[in-house]
Amino acid sequence: MAVNKKSLFSSEDIALAEFAKALGHPARIAIMKELAIRNECICGEIVEVLPLAQSTVSQHLQELKKAGLVKGTVSGVRSCYCINWENFSKVQGLFNLAMVEINKNQKQCC
Repeated sequence: MAVNKKSLFSSEDIALAEFAKALGHPARIAIMKELAIRNECICGEIVEVLPLAQSTVSQHLQELKKAGLVKGTVSGVRSCYCINWENFSKVQGLFNLAMVEINKNQKQCC
């Protein structure tokens, strides 16, 4: 039986990896940028600015929502989404801490 090795890492590193996975597609980055510009958005409006089908945008929004980066409400056929700023700040802090830790022992190689 396979053993999950994630438990061997810090909770911060696990959380950062999950957020990075959720942001690991250019469409999701574009969605986050558009949501930041509008501060609230209806899915149809996002589809108008991205070169993707509505169903594809919805799938990306669901991944962002599952990761906690986006909040959304459904009202009939309309879905409204916005950035979950509390979790976004957490992501930003985790990335900053990781980059500082990686950079602190910087040495030339190769």
